[in-house]
Amino acid sequence: MKRAKYLILVVGVVLVAVACSDGDTAETTTTLPATTTTQAATTTSAMIEGDVVMGGLLYDKWWGVLGLDAPTDDNPKWASQTTNERSGADTWRCKECHGWDYKGSEGAYGSGSHMTGFPGVFDAQSKSVEDLVAQLSGQVDPDHDFSVMGEEAMADLAAFIRSGLDDYTPLISADKKAVGGDAAAGETLYGSTCAACHGADGTTLNFGGADDPEYVGTIAIDNPWEFFHKVRAGQPGSNPAMPSAIANGWTLQDTLDVLSFAQTLPAG
Repeated sequence: MKRAKYLILVVGVVLVAVACSDGDTAETTTTLPATTTTQAATTTSAMIEGDVVMGGLLYDKWWGVLGLDAPTDDNPKWASQTTNERSGADTWRCKECHGWDYKGSEGAYGSGSHMTGFPGVFDAQSKSVEDLVAQLSGQVDPDHDFSVMGEEAMADLAAFIRSGLDDYTPLISADKKAVGGDAAAGETLYGSTCAACHGADGTTLNFGGADDPEYVGTIAIDNPWEFFHKVRAGQPGSNPAMPSAIANGWTLQDTLDVLSFAQTLPAG
């Protein structure tokens, strides 16, 4: 499988300030631009390749991807919020603070049990490398230090944050339905790429329990933002490795089409 790569400027290494799964389809198909997946940046020191797909996996659960022990204590930044009652390793996941839509308090995690009040990372795409490095390394805030990941992993995260994000807002309605997707086209893509592991109806793999199952359709219906992220980047630690839409060259429209189809599958 190809891996989407970026050459990222490393003066230290990059990521955004992170402190750290909450149908009918529309008939009209909207054509969306393909996600850009390559970009070069001139460095003043060594050049390190940042892998956008790997960065997306790290954004989900970085210690699982890197083979590190899961954090047991709360992220020090967690004490600055009181609305999200999760603890331990969950507080170190980028998505838990910034959301699957990357918009933090201004997105889907602006309310509900995942709300923290922390800002998103979507607007950080325009930040300078120096600013991002300072935020990541704890130079700006000693409580915000993710250097345990190592330089290569931080470069991958930087690649994803700087150039691997998409805006899902116009693609998901207020009632979480896919907007502008073609379910028939999505069924074709799902059949050729996803069905081998998930089954034709999406129920072969159960991410939940026997009494509370969670299938492809469950996530598509309940948390379409998470669905977008995982289809585009993959699932950390899956064996065999889950195909990445980014690596496979899918456009955002392709992923939207698959979401439209997945929302017709059993949810539990």
